[in-house]
Amino acid sequence: MIIDCHGHFTTAPRTLHDWRARQLAAVNEPANQPKAGDLKISDDEIREAIAGGQLKMQRERGGDLTIFSPIAGQMAHHLGNQQTSYAWSEVANDLIYRVCELFPDNFAPVCQLPQSPGQAPENCIPELRRCVEQLGFVGCNLSPDPSGGYWKDPPLTDRWWYPLYEELVRLDVPAMVHVSSSCNPCFHGTGAHYINGDTTAFMQFLLSDIFKDFPKLRFVIPHGGGAVPYHWGRYRGIALDQKREIESLLSNVFFDTCVYHQPGVEFLTNVVPVENILFGSEMIGAVRGRNPDTGEYFDDTKKYLDACARLSAEDRHKIFEANTRRVYPRLDARLKKLGK
Repeated sequence: MIIDCHGHFTTAPRTLHDWRARQLAAVNEPANQPKAGDLKISDDEIREAIAGGQLKMQRERGGDLTIFSPIAGQMAHHLGNQQTSYAWSEVANDLIYRVCELFPDNFAPVCQLPQSPGQAPENCIPELRRCVEQLGFVGCNLSPDPSGGYWKDPPLTDRWWYPLYEELVRLDVPAMVHVSSSCNPCFHGTGAHYINGDTTAFMQFLLSDIFKDFPKLRFVIPHGGGAVPYHWGRYRGIALDQKREIESLLSNVFFDTCVYHQPGVEFLTNVVPVENILFGSEMIGAVRGRNPDTGEYFDDTKKYLDACARLSAEDRHKIFEANTRRVYPRLDARLKKLGK
């Protein structure tokens, strides 16, 4: 199988965005807040949104299944308050559930969490439990910066986050460390804030003992790990200066292949152990256009991996399928029920 570990419902019907706009417009007017039942999206609308978008490209590019979650940039935890975020997360996650029920062979669900700046991460646990235990979700997206670019909350390695990590371990689901939109004018959302988030999370993990406390906790760092693979020597040197080893993270931290050029994917697969790489494309996401030099879509990352001559057939099997099934055991169980 070809499993894409990183997909978002970026083609969701306009009705969803209208509901969100009404919600945000009435943040300080609880009586005027739209209810979940006010959102009317038919199964046919969902089919149309998926068939002409992610499903079409999945088939054209030779994929089999995408791990699917709400639009990362529109999680926007910094807007509104905890109640706003909770209602928005439920609506967004329920829509992902419907997509995956309509297309069970092509999509598996991952949830966003109802994070809010300054609010304890343990407040997210009820929604995480609902999604995993009641709706069959296989993982979650976790923002290291709910403030949207101002980094006001403690680092991911602070004990402030520990109740949420205990639940992730109990449920045996990984978290993709994925920031949302940036409201800081210094940081472009997808070009800077996303990469900052990836790099910052790794550095926090590197200088902590979090995986001694949670040896079974698993994180996926997207977008090829941000700056990490390309400065591996810097991070390894920093670790050694601190009497640590970068290799100690490799049982718990994994990277996807959302790197949009051949040299970058070549470098990623040369530096990071193959066992720690999961195929991902984030297609119809941050970069939607074609490379004028090749005529190919920038986010068609499978082609880059196919062209990596140094990868063996076993390496490709690990990156395209085996690693993801190992990191997402609930996905593996879901696929086995489908006979895959």
